[in-house]
Amino acid sequence: MAIPEPNHTGTVDFNGWSTWYRITGEPGKTPLVVLHGGPGAGHDYTLRIAGIGRQGRPVVHYDQLGIGRSTHLPDRGADFWTVQLFLDELDNLLKALGIADAYHVLGQSWGGMLAAEHALRRPPGLRGLVIANSPASMELWLSGAAGLRAALPPEVQRTLLAHEDAGTTDHPDYHAAEQVFYERHVCRLVPTPPEVQATWDNIEADPTVYHTMNGPNEFHVVGTLKNWSVIDRLHLVDVPTLLVSGRYDEATPETVRPFADHIPDVRWHFFEHSSHMPHVEEEELYLQVVGAFLDSTD
Repeated sequence: MAIPEPNHTGTVDFNGWSTWYRITGEPGKTPLVVLHGGPGAGHDYTLRIAGIGRQGRPVVHYDQLGIGRSTHLPDRGADFWTVQLFLDELDNLLKALGIADAYHVLGQSWGGMLAAEHALRRPPGLRGLVIANSPASMELWLSGAAGLRAALPPEVQRTLLAHEDAGTTDHPDYHAAEQVFYERHVCRLVPTPPEVQATWDNIEADPTVYHTMNGPNEFHVVGTLKNWSVIDRLHLVDVPTLLVSGRYDEATPETVRPFADHIPDVRWHFFEHSSHMPHVEEEELYLQVVGAFLDSTD
């Protein structure tokens, strides 16, 4: 399906910097705010979620600070790029758009980690939560990634390990080996959809946030999030929650399971023909499943 055009785009001030946003759909049902992954990936690859705007619900996408159309700060170090920074940015956006009293949040990958952190603070306006393709801890994520790597062709495994040991993860051979993993566990559509490619291009153009908080790729996590976990706080989430996973997802079932075990009001949907991006790989079904969940919480 064609990605809907936005009804409105703009920026809001955040501590003297700019957060860019777009809104799809007319006012009606409780708005949905989409948190993109990375960190530092940009909103582009999540744009098909804007199709929920056809269901009478406004959908807000935005670029988090440091990427896309928002302010870039390539000179800032690891002490600047924190979970709290992005929580503050989200709170600022909700207030600036006038929707802080009633909204839903959908977080994809890192966005789901951020969404969980937001929800456990029990903001009074949050009506429903979608955690899509996200780990409950980076320890579990790394364990899952190790299992998936072990199933790659031996020559691919050797290439990855050799360049990681040598610190040459920017080498073309390493990138080629990465692509084997990505085509199995990140997005199984070939060729890569243009909005997904736009996100990879975002990271290549300015990898500051991604490299600082995550690392060089999806499965070699050496950044500041390496020890992140929300498991022991998930009981604080007090809104209805939908978990989303793909059958071939790099977010393996073991990485997602603590959400299901500890969030009181939760349901979990597996997309059987998807990896990490079912909103792209099974778009129509995804919009139906997420839309029905949001309707049930309004």
